[in-house]
Amino acid sequence: MKIAILGNGRMGKRISELAQERGHTITCTSSSEKPANTLDLSCADVAIDFSTPTTAFENISHALKSGIPVISGTTGWLENLQEIESLCLSKKGAFLYASNFSLGMNIFFELNKTLARLMKNQNYESSLHEIHHTKKLDSPSGTAKTLSNQMDEILENNTTITAERTGDVPGTHIINYSSTVDELEIKHTAKNRDGFAMGAIIAAEWIIGKEGVFNMQDVLAQ
Repeated sequence: MKIAILGNGRMGKRISELAQERGHTITCTSSSEKPANTLDLSCADVAIDFSTPTTAFENISHALKSGIPVISGTTGWLENLQEIESLCLSKKGAFLYASNFSLGMNIFFELNKTLARLMKNQNYESSLHEIHHTKKLDSPSGTAKTLSNQMDEILENNTTITAERTGDVPGTHIINYSSTVDELEIKHTAKNRDGFAMGAIIAAEWIIGKEGVFNMQDVLAQ
């Protein structure tokens, strides 16, 4: 598989390394000095976007207009998600967005929904705390927003989110339900970025030859 890497930060670099170890080829890489819209993507089978909130929309648009399926894990740009999905469908392309590509986190997403259903109409206050490295551009994280949206849809309330930026933490998410008599907590801790990177590569392998708008649950269902 020939991959175009859109965004040459820590995630982009790690995806490149793991993809090549897996036998894939990196055909081109965008960066702040070499924007994605200057790249000829015709030699790629798929593009993986882990760029920035300010460049993701343009990067993804360029790839879809070039006829290249796109995997995106960039957060902080989702006010334009519907426009990207419409572009994908109009071009008969393929697009997959996930706020988190980790297998463990996607299991955590399902656990979160199950727990919220159990806690609905009980006398508990819900809250969510997330911790990331100091270079994380969006706050709260896209993963935290996904988790809170899941909870709010089921609980029919507004879950309190707090965000912490410290050190080089890849990502920790803690969900808490508290009452006057006890509290319940579930937690996901990423030990490194490899889970995110490998999940994105697996999604890229999966999307080849497909048409439509997808999410990580579609990949895991196969």
